[in-house]
Amino acid sequence: MNPNVESFYDPATFTFTYVVYEGDGGRAAIIDPVLDFEPASARTATASADRVLDFVQAHRLSVEWILETHAHADHLTAAAYLKGRTGATVAIGRGITHVQERFKALFGLGPDFATDGRQFDRLFGDGDTFAIGALEARVIATPGHTDDSLTYVIGDAAFVGDTLFAPETGTARVDFPGGDARKLYRSIRRLFDLPPQTRLFLCHDYPPPERAARAETSLEEQRTRNVHVGNNASEDAFVAMRTARDATLPVPRLILPALQVNLRAGELPPPDANGIRYLRLPVDQIGGAK
Repeated sequence: MNPNVESFYDPATFTFTYVVYEGDGGRAAIIDPVLDFEPASARTATASADRVLDFVQAHRLSVEWILETHAHADHLTAAAYLKGRTGATVAIGRGITHVQERFKALFGLGPDFATDGRQFDRLFGDGDTFAIGALEARVIATPGHTDDSLTYVIGDAAFVGDTLFAPETGTARVDFPGGDARKLYRSIRRLFDLPPQTRLFLCHDYPPPERAARAETSLEEQRTRNVHVGNNASEDAFVAMRTARDATLPVPRLILPALQVNLRAGELPPPDANGIRYLRLPVDQIGGAK
């Protein structure tokens, strides 16, 4: 059984959120939801997530899962908000524990912040299977961009997170802590071994002016046209390209607020004694001269 897939694009963060479902009145999963955040005022909003909920309600769907492909550095997740509205199970890759360990120290989160992934309801490993109603799903660990990166294969659809972008854009950066260009290359080669009819759904698209953002691509298109890994690009050539390219990239605009929320499965930090929640800014710790 192959899923129905509805995409929602957030132009502020270039992010796609997906609703994957059996059919009207059936079971569903939400993948990579976005919590709106304005960094100048530190204001959150739920307009993007509410668009998803409106679709869920209109199609009478029962949301069983909220699936994260990884702990994102470019947007805040709305997983906690959507869990509160739907009662769904929030899942991410087991590698989140390594990400939590690394960034706990950077943000000075203190002894009360657990790094065993307990903030999430389910931690998936490579080869794990689960179901969305009658839809069969399995997990492929696709590390390289981050330790916890996963691809969810649901019927003939694969949700690849930041592993691959549109063919003319290429692949994800690997210069975050835990990133590894060789791991990313090998993860992509695993995806290229999926059945040829597999639909690939992207987490991000950064479209040129001449086209609209696109959510879906194909294995054939990626194998032949991806500017970083297409046409049988070698692992060594990919590593050299990716390393050189990453040295020129700016720090993601929302990385500091995003990680502090996403490590907590979408929960904001606990309030201080005055009732206000705070996000921490580690000064002179990321970015800067290479």
